[in-house]
Amino acid sequence: MRYRREDVVARALEVLDDYGLADLTMRRLGTELGVRPSALYHHFANKQSLLAAVADEILLRGRHEQTGAWDVRVTGVCTDLRDSLLAYRDGAEVVATVWAFGLGATQPYDDLVAALNDGGLGDLAPTAARTLLHFVYGHAVDEQTHRQAAAAGAIEDDVRDTDDFITGLGLIAAGISMAKAVREASADR
Repeated sequence: MRYRREDVVARALEVLDDYGLADLTMRRLGTELGVRPSALYHHFANKQSLLAAVADEILLRGRHEQTGAWDVRVTGVCTDLRDSLLAYRDGAEVVATVWAFGLGATQPYDDLVAALNDGGLGDLAPTAARTLLHFVYGHAVDEQTHRQAAAAGAIEDDVRDTDDFITGLGLIAAGISMAKAVREASADR
């Protein structure tokens, strides 16, 4: 049976969610699809390109169009991103790694830079966007790792306070607003 690229990505996402990143191999994916692993290389040059496609699919499935003021859009992008990362087992690790390696997962960064530029941040927008991404990825990896360790019985399951994410995001947004105000005050002089 021939599979389309989208079919392979969808099944890879299922394997990721069912078994985790460590077990998402070309061999296992081939077995799941009933094909030789070499058949997957028709669609993907290597495992890294497969993971990039999986990361992009994770982001696409959780993305909502953000409207409104720049700070509202930033909060929306970051909240959607966090929700997307936590929707799949090891989703945070996959997306953060693909982003760090420069293999994909660029949509949240692009959306953040656009919102921050609309907010008048200028040349600080890329740094502010990366800072926000580091916070979201770090928070999501921490939360996902905690959940998995608790589910495996390795640690006590003390439920994490979800307000912590919103509070942290608010602190970063406040810092960005302050940087924006300083920039505007300097321009007025």
